[in-house]
Order: sequence, then structure tokens, then C-alpha cells
Amino acid sequence: MAPTVPLAVLALVALVAPGLGVAPGCDYPAHRWCSSRDAAVACQVESSCPSLPRPAAAPVELGLYYESLCPACREFLVMELFSTWLLLPEEMLNITLVPYGNAQERNVSGKLDFQCQHGPEECLGNMIEACLMHEAKNFSTYFPVIFCLESGSSVTKNLEACLQIYAPELDSGRIAACVQGDTGVALMHRNAQLTEALEPPHQYVPWITINGKHTNELQAQAEASLLGLVCQLYQGEKPEACGGSKAPKIPAGCRR
Repeated sequence: MAPTVPLAVLALVALVAPGLGVAPGCDYPAHRWCSSRDAAVACQVESSCPSLPRPAAAPVELGLYYESLCPACREFLVMELFSTWLLLPEEMLNITLVPYGNAQERNVSGKLDFQCQHGPEECLGNMIEACLMHEAKNFSTYFPVIFCLESGSSVTKNLEACLQIYAPELDSGRIAACVQGDTGVALMHRNAQLTEALEPPHQYVPWITINGKHTNELQAQAEASLLGLVCQLYQGEKPEACGGSKAPKIPAGCRR
């Protein structure tokens, strides 16, 4: 049975046949011009080969600078960020979580100490989530656990239950040891440095960066419809989830 020749290729053959205007270096028969990207490039017919896979596009990079007990942070993480992450393929969105927010770092008698906007329990919640990320390593492992903590009744008391549901392979004892030891302090110090290095400096949380940048417009768009913003910015092929939209809402935050 003769191979099927795409209509686009037939049109190209009709165009070049009278003058035999085949691109130099094109050693492929006409019916194979669209069989691969290499062939299409060699024969200079890429734009006429709609079935070719597109080159991989860079993911949208999102940074979330937040604190564990800030109501607006919890709302954005649970209602916008987690749902968007679930709906989109992993190659579209790369997320960095930095739990620290409006905390302050002090050196007390040679030891680092942290004071948090919503009190000691928030500092503990920040450190639990930082240690969870450190122990789990894989984003798809720790993010559902953080979602569970932030959407539940207590960020600091539900770790065991959230691990049982979303990541039973993780050792809660190792996370507790991190929180109670030097590793947890080092992780919070790193998050303090990352937060203080923001340009422009953060004025409230959640503080959202998109592809390394923060503007009032990007912040408002992310809080109104993160899914819509990521779909708009991603340069690759869009999934079906990008067909929807959400009504805008008034942004809120925990100011410094």
C-alpha cells in the first residue's frame, strides 16, 4: 500500500516541481519531508508541517514567599497554587516555596533566633514545612503534604496525619529531628536570606514572583487567576485546562 502523503507536502511538491526548487541539502523524498523535524529543517518546510512536535518550552517559574499562618498566604496556596499545579502538566510550571515571610532573624548570644508575625507557632510551622521540603526533596512528594497542613485545622499539629495520607514513605521522626536541631535553623536562615534578597523588597505576603520578577500587575493577576496567568505566559502547547478562566477577586495580604 502506498504511503499517505500529507496535503501540505503535496502542495509543496506542486510549488517546487516546476523549477525543482528543492532546498540544498534536502536528500529526502517529498513524502518524507514532514516525517521528522530534521527532515523538515533540511528541506526548509517546517512551517508547512503542522504535525511536527513543537520544541520543548521553558516552564513558568513561580516563587511563593509566604508564612505558614498568614490567612492570605494559606488561601492563595490552597485555592490557587495547589489547584493550578494539579491541573497543569509538570513541564508547564516550576514552583519554589519559601516559608519565612515577615519574620525577623536575630543573633542572640551567637545563636540565631526568629520572631514571626503571627507568633512562635508560625515560626514552628515555617520550620516544619522547610524541614519537610528538605527531607522529601521531591516537589510532588512534599507539596500535597504542605497543602494538607495549610488547608487543615492546625499547621503545626497535623503533620503525622498529613504524612499518612499523602506521603507515608516519609519519616516524621527525621522531620522532627530537623525542626529541633541545627538543620532547621540553617534552613530558616537560608529562607531569611532568600526573602531579604528580593528585589524589589517584599512589602507583604504572599509575595509572588513570576520568572524571577515581581510587579503589582503580576501579583494581582496571580491572585485573581493563577491558572490563567500561567497559561498566558507559557510558550509551549497549551493543555485543555487552559481553556477556562476565573473571575477576578480583590487581593489581600499580611503587610509587614
